[in-house]
Amino acid sequence: MSDAQHPEHEANHEGPIRTPQQLIGAVVASFVVPIVVIIMLANFVDFGSKSGAGSDSMTAEAVARRLQPVGSIVLKDASAPVVLKTGEQVYTAQCAACHASGAAGAPKLGDAAAWGARIKTGYDALLTSALKGKGAMGAQGGGEISDLEIGRAVVYLANQAGAKFAEPAVPAAAAASAASAPEAAASK
Repeated sequence: MSDAQHPEHEANHEGPIRTPQQLIGAVVASFVVPIVVIIMLANFVDFGSKSGAGSDSMTAEAVARRLQPVGSIVLKDASAPVVLKTGEQVYTAQCAACHASGAAGAPKLGDAAAWGARIKTGYDALLTSALKGKGAMGAQGGGEISDLEIGRAVVYLANQAGAKFAEPAVPAAAAASAASAPEAAASK
């Protein structure tokens, strides 16, 4: 049998593409459409910032912490007048971290029962403990404060718990430079 005898057979072999322009359009579409779909899916999946579970290493704050300088240089004028801190100022700056909450067994400010036995040992014993460190407390409470200022803080802490210690006297050289500080500031 020939093809002329079966006209329905010829109609079944015709496809939707009948011209060369349609063929070019179909080929281009078969490449472009999947690429566009892949790009859209990638953008959908990657939309927004997502971090791994438990990891914040790429946040702006974490990067800033890693880029922070390791140390710094502080230049001080050795001939500048010394301004001594009061016992309360030293307590607030250095001692309150532990003595306000009682952390690491530190007696709380104003707790007469906790300070009673310590006050009985006397000012010199308390000052020695504060200067050299005792238990979890580091030497000078972990700070860089003069011995006189530490003594003032010891008196402040003990007196808040009922002691009647006198504030340590300022040495003559420090008193002279402290007295000249207000005069020098006033003349500027």
